[in-house]
This record gives sequence, C-alpha cells and structure tokens, in this order.
Amino acid sequence: MIHFILNDKDVSTSFSRGFVLLDFIRKKLHLTGTKQGCREGDCGACTVLIGEIQKGELHYKNVNSCLMPLGDVHGKHVVTIEGLNSDELSPIQSAFVDEGGTQCGFCTPGFIVSLTGYFLINQNYNALDAIDSMNGNICRCTGYSGIKRAAERAAASFDSIQNGDYKFDNLITAQIIPNYFSGIKKRLIDLNKKLRSEIVGKSNDQFEFLISGGTDLYVQKWESLINSQVNLISSYKKLSFVEEVNGEIHIGSTTTIAELEQSQLMKKYFPEFPNYLILFGSIPIRNRATVGGNIVNASPIGDMTNILLALDSNVHITNGKSERQVPLKNFFKGYKTLDLDKNELVEYFSFQIPEKNSRFNFEKVSKRTYLDIASVNSSMYIEVNGEQITEIHLSAGGVAPIPMYLAKTRNYLLGKSISENVVAEAGEIAVSEISPISDARGSAEYKSLLLRQLIFAHFFKLFPENKIFEISY
Repeated sequence: MIHFILNDKDVSTSFSRGFVLLDFIRKKLHLTGTKQGCREGDCGACTVLIGEIQKGELHYKNVNSCLMPLGDVHGKHVVTIEGLNSDELSPIQSAFVDEGGTQCGFCTPGFIVSLTGYFLINQNYNALDAIDSMNGNICRCTGYSGIKRAAERAAASFDSIQNGDYKFDNLITAQIIPNYFSGIKKRLIDLNKKLRSEIVGKSNDQFEFLISGGTDLYVQKWESLINSQVNLISSYKKLSFVEEVNGEIHIGSTTTIAELEQSQLMKKYFPEFPNYLILFGSIPIRNRATVGGNIVNASPIGDMTNILLALDSNVHITNGKSERQVPLKNFFKGYKTLDLDKNELVEYFSFQIPEKNSRFNFEKVSKRTYLDIASVNSSMYIEVNGEQITEIHLSAGGVAPIPMYLAKTRNYLLGKSISENVVAEAGEIAVSEISPISDARGSAEYKSLLLRQLIFAHFFKLFPENKIFEISY
C-alpha cells in the first residue's frame, strides 16, 4: 500500500508504485486542475508541490507529476491546484487575474502552483527569483508579460516570511496557502512513524526496473513502467549525500541535481557550479533528477556525466554483499551499455578534491540555452604551474555513442605551456577522437566544429589573462 496526504485528505492505494502520479490525480481522483500537456516535463502544466519531513522540518518542492512514480509520494504531502483554493482568491491568484497573466487558462494551474511553491520554499522574496521559480512552466498565449507582472506584484507584497514553525502560519495569515497547511507537518510526522519508506526483502534482479528520479525514463518508457515491478531507489535517503572524505568528494547516487546545486561543499571548491547546473533543466526537473540516474541512463550527452568525467571520477558499485570501484571513463562499454550487472547498484561517485592551482569549466551548446538537451557539451579540469599544464582532464558529449573522456587530447596537453598554437592543436586532436553522427541536434560536421570551439572556450574563460584568442578562428 502507498499512503500519503493529497491536499487535505489522507490517501491509501494499492496501485502500482510505478503508476504515474499525474494519471492517478486526474483519472482516479478526478482532480483535473492538474493538466496533462507534454508528458515530458517540459510544459509544466502538470506541476504539483511535494512536501516531506527532512531533519524534523517540513520542506516543499515543485515537480512534474507526469514524470513522477506514485510510489515516490509514499509518506509525503502532494499539493495540487485544488489544494491551494480557498473561498477567496489567494493574492497570487488575484495577481494573475488583475495583471492579465492568463488567457486560455490551460497552463495557469502550473504557474500558480510553482509561484506558490516559491513562497513556501523561500524566506526572502524578490521579483527576479519569483519569476525564475516558474522556469519549468510554458505559456503559449500571454507572451509572459502578464505572468511576469503577476510574479513581481506578488513578490512586492511580501518582502519576507519568518521561517521555522511560524512560516506556515504567516503564509496562512497572508492567505497564500489555506488553513489546513498548519496541521500538515504533524500529520506527516505521525504518518511516517507508521511507514517503512524503503522496500526491503528483494534483490534488484527481482525488479523489472530500477528508477532513480525517472525524469528521462518516464519520457521513454512510461507505458512499460506503470504496471511493472519497480524499485524506486530515488527514495533511498542513505544514498543522498555530498560529503568530504579523506581528501575526496563523495556524491551519493540518489542526490538530486537541486541538492548538488545547493551543496555548500560543491560551492566551496567550484564557485561557478550552480551556474553550470541551471543549464541541466528546469527547477522541477532538477528537483527530481538524480546524479546516479543521469549517469546510469548512459546518455552520450548527459550533463552530470560530462562534468564528472572531467573530474576523473570513480563509480562505487555494490551488489549488497561486496563492493567494487570503476573509473567513470571505463564505465561505458557501448551505446546505453554499462559495466554494471543486473543485481548491482551504484552507491556513490568520488573524485579528488581539486588542487588550489586548479580551474574547472563546463560548456553546453543546445538549440535553447536553457531547458534543453545539448547538441554538444564539454568540461575541463586543469592544474597549472605558471604557464605549464601539470594536470588536465577533458570530456565531450554528443559526439560519440558514449560520453567521451578525451584521453589523446589530455596526453597532448599534459606538460605543455598554454599558447595559441597549443590550444589550436588541442582542438584538432579533440576532433580526431570523436565520431559524431548527424541528427536532429545538428550535423556531424557542426558537432565537430562545436567541440573544437568549446575546447577554445575552456581556455578563453579560464585563462583570460593569457589573451591567446585575440585572433578570430
């Protein structure tokens, strides 16, 4: 049985854990305010809020219900647009009406849910962040001006809401959320005391699918997943961590992209890291997608794969009885083929803490700057002593059947002094290592040119003092 709170009601169901939350909400409970749009996590019409107890506190996040397995709301609070309604319009709903933020209305519930989530999730408010909180929602009618005005108006009305246990009371007083939210924390704590959050007693080979996040898997195979035996490892909290251990950084496989983005440890060693991850996808996608899921998906253009390859990471694997370690660059055996047995699970990834003289950069080119799959992506980690390269790792995605670790390019650059000619030659060697194909994201020739330019971009961004690109290539 799956037990959770939906808006203000307790729900128990024996439906398959792999059943899509969106379909359960609409077709089984007939709450049709949550809309079915793209079923790919792109339009945001299906957005809901998920609340759960973390370290004794109630935290919310917005997610795409079209990509979320029902079993992952076990022990949690699900909020649909119906759960935000009161006798009167909330200030957020009123702002949309008054500012012309809705026309056909199909997308409006998703926008309202996302913007309400912004007030639930944050403590201090400003217009730019309020607008950005809806970056997973698309509108075909309004041109967005009215929606942006509505977000600005809502943010201006409330400078801040006191955090802690009083936060929800203050949001209720402001009429942003209904009265029943005041009792949700206690109800969830009581509910979770009665529940076991993880499946036990089965090995992985007894499941048809292992799902960690599922933001890509549910796009590809949702019809196969809804009635299958699935192991929802994204709920394995013991595999969600970012920590420093004996000179290494360890990232648990079920750590979400959002959690990695917010990690103070990652920001300490990679100050630009949040800026890289906003290219990964929208907020609802980053709230669900996991590091392990992105890598085990084995996409040739996975963004986290690309980043971790350039950090010369290792994959730590267990079958429940023994553990082994594999360099990430050796983990991919062919297109969608991994060095991973059916009864094995990726526990975490590790890489050495960067040296003080190191620099790192991630580049991604896609048809849309944000919320899109890359045509080509590339990362570079480099250590220098003066002008000399003492260590370097480079990666490339979208240019071969597997994510590429550019070994030949690395070997060429190692020990060299940074110069225009050296970087230009490195670009040519990188192109010689790849085997791109022409597809919807670009021709093979275009992808080769992109990778060459991204190699240049790494050095241009990381070594602006060298002025090695004053000529035009």
